[in-house]
Amino acid sequence: MAGLVARVVVVDSFSSDATTAIAERLGADVLQHRWRNYADQFQWGVDAAAPSTDWILRLDADEYFEPALCAELRAALPALDPAVTGFYLRRKVIFRDTWIRHGGYYPTFLLRLWRNGCGRIEQRWMDEHIVLTRGEARRSSGDFVDHNLAGVTAWTDKHNRYATRQMVDFLNLEYGFFPVDAAIEREAGSQARMKRFLRNRVFARAPLYLRGLLYFFQRYFLRLGFLDGRDGFVFHFLQGLWNWILIDAKIDEARAFIAAHGVDAFKMRLATHYGIELAPREPLDD
Repeated sequence: MAGLVARVVVVDSFSSDATTAIAERLGADVLQHRWRNYADQFQWGVDAAAPSTDWILRLDADEYFEPALCAELRAALPALDPAVTGFYLRRKVIFRDTWIRHGGYYPTFLLRLWRNGCGRIEQRWMDEHIVLTRGEARRSSGDFVDHNLAGVTAWTDKHNRYATRQMVDFLNLEYGFFPVDAAIEREAGSQARMKRFLRNRVFARAPLYLRGLLYFFQRYFLRLGFLDGRDGFVFHFLQGLWNWILIDAKIDEARAFIAAHGVDAFKMRLATHYGIELAPREPLDD
C-alpha cells in the first residue's frame, strides 16, 4: 500500500502481545481504548485520530489489498468528481488458503473507503457497516483480501464471540436494549440495506434452528458453495450452519433467562459473563 496511504492508525484494546510494538516499529500511530464492540472501537479511533487526510480507509488486522486494487485507487482518487465520496471495495475471502468463490461470497462489496467527514459507522454489536452521509459511491474492480491465518480453532473461538453479539442484536429487535440508528438504515448502500432487510424482517422472524438449515441449503446447494471443495465445505458448514445454530441456541437460552429473571438481570449477565455493556458510547476524553 506504499504510495496510497499517508498515515496508519492502529486502535489497540490494551493487548498483552507484541501488537503495539510491531505496529510502532512499522511506523503506525497506536491508540489505546478499552474494548466495547467493533463499531464503538472504530468510531472512537476515527474521532481520536482526527485525520487530516482527504480519505479514510478501514482495514481489519486480517485484511490486505491486492496490488491491482492499490494501483486502481492510486490512479482513480486524484481524478474523482467531488460528488463521489466513497468506494465500495470488492472483498475476497480466503479460508485455509482456499478462495471462497461461491455460496454468495464473491463478489461482495463493502464500503471501506470514504472522504473525510462523509461517512460513519452503524452502532451495532455485530455486522456493522460504514455508510455515507452524503454523496455517491463507486465500486472497485480490484480486490481486498480477508485471509484467515489463525487456524480453525481460533476461527471458531472468534465466531463463538460473534454469535453472542449477533444474539444481542437479534434480541434488541424484541426488547429494545439500545436505539437503532434509522438514518443509517436509510443511508446504507443497496447491498448492506438488502442484507439488513433480510436479516431483520425475514430471517429474524423465521423459526429458530430451521432458518440456519434453510440458509445453509440455499448457500451450499442453490448458490453452488459445494464448488469450493473440501475447505469450502468446512467454511460454508461452519459459517453458514454451525454459526447460526449457535446463535439460535444462545437466543433460546437468553429468552429463558429473561423470562425467569427479567431484562435488567439479563443486561447484568451480559456485562459480567461476556463483557457486553449495553450503554451509550463513551465520550472521547474518557
